Amino acid sequence: MDRSVTRRRAIRSLGAAGVVALAGCSEDGGDGDPSGDGGTDTQTDQDTTESGGTETSMDGTSTTAQSASGSLKIGVLQPLSGTLAYYGQQGLWGFLSGLSYKGGTDPPADAGTGTTTMTVGDVEYELLVRDTEFTADAAQSAATDLVSNEGVDMLVGCSSSGAASRVITNVVKAASVPMMVGPAASAGITSDSETCGDLVYRASENTAMDARSGGRYVANETDVSSVYLFGADYSFGRAVVNNYRSVLEAEGIEIVGERFVNQGYSEWDGLLDNAEQEGAEGIVGGFTVSTLPNLFSSFLSGDYSYRAFGGFATRITNSVVGETMQRVLGDPLTQEKIENSQLGPFTTRYHWNQYDNEINDAFIDSYTSAYGVVPDLFTSGAFTGASAIHQAVQESGSTDPGDITGALKGMTVTDTPKGENGYTFQEYNNQARSEMTVANPVPTEDQWADSWDSLIQPGEPLARISGDQVTIPADSDDMNCSL
Repeated sequence: MDRSVTRRRAIRSLGAAGVVALAGCSEDGGDGDPSGDGGTDTQTDQDTTESGGTETSMDGTSTTAQSASGSLKIGVLQPLSGTLAYYGQQGLWGFLSGLSYKGGTDPPADAGTGTTTMTVGDVEYELLVRDTEFTADAAQSAATDLVSNEGVDMLVGCSSSGAASRVITNVVKAASVPMMVGPAASAGITSDSETCGDLVYRASENTAMDARSGGRYVANETDVSSVYLFGADYSFGRAVVNNYRSVLEAEGIEIVGERFVNQGYSEWDGLLDNAEQEGAEGIVGGFTVSTLPNLFSSFLSGDYSYRAFGGFATRITNSVVGETMQRVLGDPLTQEKIENSQLGPFTTRYHWNQYDNEINDAFIDSYTSAYGVVPDLFTSGAFTGASAIHQAVQESGSTDPGDITGALKGMTVTDTPKGENGYTFQEYNNQARSEMTVANPVPTEDQWADSWDSLIQPGEPLARISGDQVTIPADSDDMNCSL
């Protein structure tokens, strides 16, 4: 059967109506970070081979696989222009690195919009990369064209949660084409009935994982007994606050107040004073780069008794935060100054220096060599998404999208930057769970100065929170997806 014909008919009959119905809707997370950046906001020698019916990983262990050959056409949707192109680059570069790792090659350094073909064993992956411009309209338009005119077998990507939700609702479900979402991080994508589904998978971490791991650390590893929650007044900030509240209250931590503010809010002195008056021993901020510098500047300049917790962000946000810290605390920005600031510790979905294993070592080397920067917050999930797709092809012995999604169901992904078997797709909502880490901010080490353009970086891991502790449970009131 010609799958592209079926999708073409479906998308033409249903997709146009979706465009009209949603054309007036605003993009999710207008401060430029619907993907949830933060929460406060040489590979050729890797010894990975594929032969016949086994797949051999770097440590020599083998997993049963079918002999797979053929081609798979994948439409890749990421913002690759504008001020937030770096988000899309992380998603694209991480995905390319995952396929390259599986094939024992170096990732293509010059891949961008257009077509990139990669061969892994006897399987050819044709990647049709499109720039979503970080808008839901552009993402839906590109996805519609990829499905109806290019006949792609599946979709990958979206950095904006608003764009991802639009594509899922109006393209994926309308045309019955599977999608590996990421790095879009709204917890609702895989917990709300409107967007979750049998065709929707996400290896990338989400905002609930940020908050639930951070909340458990605060509750179990600190002496904080009361917390004031701040968040941006849109889906990202509310997801951070809601998930922190859920975990903290379950652990016996008192929530002494909540406040949502507009993106870019700057009048922080009064709000921080109020948190002090309410007896907060810690505050959490669900914000991104448009708000964090203002918050941190007021916090660092004040005389507050509480600590500030949250999540480590991408390099571009860390760069702004580091400059803010240096401006307030003084140059040079030393470890002692950071420790005395009461800023942190923070959780991290992934940063290059939080995981010590052969897969991550190879990832760091090949990614840095190809792109000039170390792997960042969104890259592990993107790498794992690609790794999972190829693992599904091998395990099913097929490049048919239906067989691939069947193999992805409940899969534990063998090759991931968080280590072997580091991610597992939950059968009840197709969200991959994985370990999260907690670390303090430290001055950037000299060895990373050229590839991590920020004055601060995550320090050594203080704690690791297992994957089964960080995702929304199947029986939670916050989980409205049952597959």
